[in-house]
Amino acid sequence: MLDLDCLPLSRKQLRSVGQATARINLWHGSVRSGKTIASLLAFVIAVATAGPSGLIIVVGRSLQTIERNVLEPLQDPALFGPLARHVVHTRGATTAVILGRTVHLIGAADARAEGRLRGLTAQLAYVDEATLLPEAFWTQLLARLSVPGARLYATTNPDSPRHWLKTGYLDRAAELDLRAWHFKLADNPSLSPEYVAALAAEYVGLWKRRMIDGAWVVAEGAIYDMWDESRHVVNALPDMRRHWCGIDYGTTNPFAAILLGEGVDGRLYVAAEWRHDSRATHRSMTDAQYSAAVRAWLDGLDIAPEWTFVDPSAASFSTQMWQDGNPGLARAANEVADGIRSVSSLLAADRLLVHESCEGLLTELPGYSWDPKATARGEDKPLKIDDHSADALRYAVHSTAHEWRHLLTLPTTEEATAA
Repeated sequence: MLDLDCLPLSRKQLRSVGQATARINLWHGSVRSGKTIASLLAFVIAVATAGPSGLIIVVGRSLQTIERNVLEPLQDPALFGPLARHVVHTRGATTAVILGRTVHLIGAADARAEGRLRGLTAQLAYVDEATLLPEAFWTQLLARLSVPGARLYATTNPDSPRHWLKTGYLDRAAELDLRAWHFKLADNPSLSPEYVAALAAEYVGLWKRRMIDGAWVVAEGAIYDMWDESRHVVNALPDMRRHWCGIDYGTTNPFAAILLGEGVDGRLYVAAEWRHDSRATHRSMTDAQYSAAVRAWLDGLDIAPEWTFVDPSAASFSTQMWQDGNPGLARAANEVADGIRSVSSLLAADRLLVHESCEGLLTELPGYSWDPKATARGEDKPLKIDDHSADALRYAVHSTAHEWRHLLTLPTTEEATAA
């Protein structure tokens, strides 16, 4: 059932599995470097040999991420061979069965999740993406691992070098009962050169150093340090295949709407922008007035976006737009760091250009910066100053990432012609 010969493991993966006997076992490094498969195998071996006392827990940012990052790989015969048949889970359920043992699944999106651990006694825990968990939850989880011989297995991509997991645990490994293994992309020999090149194209700047190089590096200075008006601003637009709209809602702060288009040349374009700043105009607008203004703006452009992605905190405005019959409404994807990474990857590859008429966005992008106080706390957060059009752009770009991701590796019309 646990025959390792069926698994495509590197020497480094096998070594980490065999050495994972500490109280805290942590695999960290670049994406797709093989750390998850090694950590899951070590965890499953521990489940197979665990005694009857104490709970077995799997923790992730949410139940959905646990299903995607932990259970689905375990159920894949291509990865785990015959073992996959012994992992049983009904989607949406808060328990699974692994090798006949009940495993409890706990989402830990914020500090309130700590209460879900109160009163538990655990012998094994697996943590997916540990840096995304609240520190208080991690601390409480370790306290609950009180059965003799209890172990924690965790994976993570690197974060800030000031992150609590780095300073409180990795940097103190010699003082703690902790073993850690650092993985780089080259540690996964099963990846083709073409896939590695495509993956590397999706990450630039800070995220390339963390997700591809596997380094714990600090966020500092300008967020879009690749921004160059001479490269990224255009005075004419090509024909567009389709459009999307992103909206950052504001009442006392500016309201910003961005129209994003996919050009026939294989690039994305910020084609137009609509803004209203109540402080500058000394005129506030209601949700109904904003809804009508956005509709009039798009009608004036003679464009009907496939989707309009609205600031997820603007529930009343979304309701108003729905009541007014605006088509294709959706809550914007609001993972800030991931959204910034999506915009960064496009700008770095010259796949995102901005029309010169978008004055609000052109004013904001050069000054869009990391918050140094948050950085000092080990967090990656932008300064919440003059970021309204930048947020609207992030909503439109990141919410459609699955639609345009392929553009990063395809030649543009000009490149194809030159070739």
